[in-house]
Amino acid sequence: MKWIKLSIMLLVVIVVGKYGWSTYTQYNESKQKMEVIRTQMEQLTLEQKIAQMFIVSYQKESIDEQLESILSLKPGGFILFKDNFTTYENTLQLIETIKNSAYIPMWIAVDQEGGRVQRLTPTEQLQATLIPSMAVLGKTKDTRLAYEVGTVISEELRVFDVNMDFAPVLDVVEDPNNQVIGDRSFGSDPNIVADMGISLGKGLEDHHVLAVYKHFPGHGATITDSHYELPVITKSKEELYAVDLVPFQKAIDQGAKVMMIGHLAVPSLTGDDTPASLSKPVITDLLKTKMGFQGLVITDALNMKALTDHYTEKQIYEMAISAGVDILLMPSDLERAITYVKESIQEGIITEEQINQSVEKILKFKYQYMKEDSFSKDILNSEEHQKIVSKISTGE
Repeated sequence: MKWIKLSIMLLVVIVVGKYGWSTYTQYNESKQKMEVIRTQMEQLTLEQKIAQMFIVSYQKESIDEQLESILSLKPGGFILFKDNFTTYENTLQLIETIKNSAYIPMWIAVDQEGGRVQRLTPTEQLQATLIPSMAVLGKTKDTRLAYEVGTVISEELRVFDVNMDFAPVLDVVEDPNNQVIGDRSFGSDPNIVADMGISLGKGLEDHHVLAVYKHFPGHGATITDSHYELPVITKSKEELYAVDLVPFQKAIDQGAKVMMIGHLAVPSLTGDDTPASLSKPVITDLLKTKMGFQGLVITDALNMKALTDHYTEKQIYEMAISAGVDILLMPSDLERAITYVKESIQEGIITEEQINQSVEKILKFKYQYMKEDSFSKDILNSEEHQKIVSKISTGE
């Protein structure tokens, strides 16, 4: 016992002497978080671990028995839609109730890109800053302005304790007929898309909203909408590396923490029409191994016809987890999803170790990046935010 104490004291002296007290404090805090995570991993049942891998939705303005039933399964997160944003008081109460239902902190997520994809928008009952499209912002080529826009978005989301935003879009739009992504993209130049997207993402994360870069490996070269059918990207590997993958690689190099995988087939990468979101060659071999991404991997919404027209619900979960996905977005039924994943483990199609690896990573990210701070509702559509947004159209 004496030897152990002396070893710990010596380690403290070495760390403090070489790196300073603040480094030791960070080391100690990190060690404490890891102990909390290990304890939780030991206490969670298999069903509870699986639930941590799902982000659910429920598009109503208040809590009812059905939502209470979903929350009783302890999902890892909840995604908000327009129907969830009503008055300031009701919205805050809804989110607080959702958060308080969990014993592990939840992702409170939203699609708040700007332009035509904004869930928090100004209404007669609720103030909010209307963000122009990313195409308009991209034309400015002003990375500082992109950072400020990310700040505006994050500060208003933090009013409602949102901690994850499914933005920015890193798709490079080359086809003018592409209305699926269209003005959601920063443009047709991969370097401008990268620089503007990364800057906006940093604006989000510096104010405690985790940025989710999407839609890997790039949704800009197709006019097909994955909500309704499976898009097929016919580009060669060389073309993908020269254009579509450029923003994602730059984001990874700059420390991207979460990546969303699109429901699109890329035969040059997979050899068949398997959607990227279900493909090990795309997620594990390309994104993680070749491109070096070490963060969280999340699917696009699982209710899209690009998946549901071709695979059973159980196959979707099996293939996504086997491919290397950590978080599955919007299952059609959480209880059934948990059952299917558990059955797949019992059948040896996926392993409990795969679940453990993803859940441990999820918990690490939650404890590292979730913050308790929030902003007053006075920041919503504030004069300061209006000034920033006005720069986009004026070019100042």
